[in-house]
Amino acid sequence: MIHLAIFASGKGTNAEAIINYFRNSRDVAVGLVVSSHPDAGVIEVAKKNRIPVAVVTKENLYDSQELLEVLSRHEISFIVLAGFLWYVPAYVLENYPNRIINIHPALLPRHGGKGMYGRKVHEAVLNAKETETGITVHYVNERYDEGEIIFQKKCSVEPDDDATTLEAKVQRLEHEYYPKVIEKILLQEPVRL
Repeated sequence: MIHLAIFASGKGTNAEAIINYFRNSRDVAVGLVVSSHPDAGVIEVAKKNRIPVAVVTKENLYDSQELLEVLSRHEISFIVLAGFLWYVPAYVLENYPNRIINIHPALLPRHGGKGMYGRKVHEAVLNAKETETGITVHYVNERYDEGEIIFQKKCSVEPDDDATTLEAKVQRLEHEYYPKVIEKILLQEPVRL
C-alpha cells in the first residue's frame, strides 16, 4: 500500500476529489493531510474522511525538520500538493526526490511562479488574452512551478469568460484528471489520459 500525503491551504476541493478517487483502492491510501492554515476547509474534508491532519507553521516548516518526523510516522512515501501556498523546503525535497507533485491552474510555463495561484492565475490568463488555458501537473523542485511537466490538459477561453467561469472550467479538469495522474505515477504507468 502506498501512503500519500496531501498538502493544501484552502477549501480542499482537489483534496476531496483525490480522497474520493482512492477511497476503495487496494494500492493507494491518503494517509495524511498537511495544511498551512488551522482553519482551512481542507481540514474539515480530512476529518470527515477520518484522515489525520498536521497543521504546519512557518517556524516548524522552515526552522526545524519536524515535518519529516510526522511524514515518517504516517509512513508517507509520496506528497501531492493541492493548493499548498508555501514553498516546499529543501530538506523535504531531498527526502522525497521525484516524489512530490503539484497541480497548477494554467498551462505552464505561462502564468506560473511565486504569487501565481488561484484567481490571480485566471486573471493573468484573461489579461494576456489567451485562447486556451488548463491544468499542469508537474514535479516540485526548488523553484515555484518550474519542475518537470508530467501532464497538461487544455480548455478553451471563450470571449465571455471571466475569472469565475474560467476557474470553474479549470477546477473541473483538476478534479477529473489530477487523481488519475497521481494513480498513474504511483503505479509507474505511462500518463496518457
